[in-house]
Amino acid sequence: MAMGSDMVPVELCKGINGLDKIVLRESGGSSAEVYLYGGQVTSWKNDHGEELLFVSSKAIFKPPKAIRGGIPICFPQFASHGGLESHGFARNRIWSIDSDPPSFPTVSSSKVFIDLILKPTEEDMKIWPHSFEFRLRVALGPGGDLMLTSRIRNTSADGKPFSFTFAYHTYFSVSDISEVRVEGLETLDYLDNLQNKERFTEQGDAITFESEIDKIYLSTPTKIAILDHEKKRTFVLRKDGLPDAVVWNPWDKKAKAMADFGDDEYKHMLCVEAAAVEKPITLKPGEEWRGRLELSAVPSSYCSGQLDPQKVLLSS
Repeated sequence: MAMGSDMVPVELCKGINGLDKIVLRESGGSSAEVYLYGGQVTSWKNDHGEELLFVSSKAIFKPPKAIRGGIPICFPQFASHGGLESHGFARNRIWSIDSDPPSFPTVSSSKVFIDLILKPTEEDMKIWPHSFEFRLRVALGPGGDLMLTSRIRNTSADGKPFSFTFAYHTYFSVSDISEVRVEGLETLDYLDNLQNKERFTEQGDAITFESEIDKIYLSTPTKIAILDHEKKRTFVLRKDGLPDAVVWNPWDKKAKAMADFGDDEYKHMLCVEAAAVEKPITLKPGEEWRGRLELSAVPSSYCSGQLDPQKVLLSS
């Protein structure tokens, strides 16, 4: 098992319904949990033990149903952008611990991490006939930041390229969706999934929420901020290799229609997803793609009800 050496920060144990999970613990007190089912992060807590991700109280931790919440991996297809089941199959496969990953260039000094790997089964090859290796590293930084790095390689022997779309389908825990704003996506073009993927341009100063939203923002900056007014907390997403950003909240009617989602839980969650959807990624045999997401949660300093202008987005 790949792990740091200074302490015992990585533990393999049993989670809900006996599913294997890995618990990462950072010396400052933050933690994360990753299920081998789906290669899915289901918990990320700060040094005060506060949960930063949303997982539905009705989530079904039982294959083949995907886990509702945390950070599902959408691969090799985002949503219905292709011929596979919605969001592809990576999120409902059992991943393996990668005990001998190839060298991993990283900008982080994190010693607390786990490396997972997914390869296609015979059944997968029937529905998506491409040979690949998907390596995922989940790491906790010294300040409690959560980092996910995906490396997808075309291991085909037949000389054929393949294309895929991708997203880290991150469910953030928020105090009240009506008190939340997203900054960094102003004036950008987006595809509206509620209007047949038609293209529009965002008009608002910041994105706020008063009804269902399901939008794919295009050519987005590497940094996006989610401001939670009530909790005086700001989530900062930094991403690399992922040009798009999906913003989703099902609101009341959709929430009631989902068996694995509480009727009122939409009020306490928001998905902002680092993604590559509009332009599929194509890999020739031997080529590798890398997509990285870094999440941090910082206290917000509010001024007349808003964050200090651009303070979070402009800081490094």
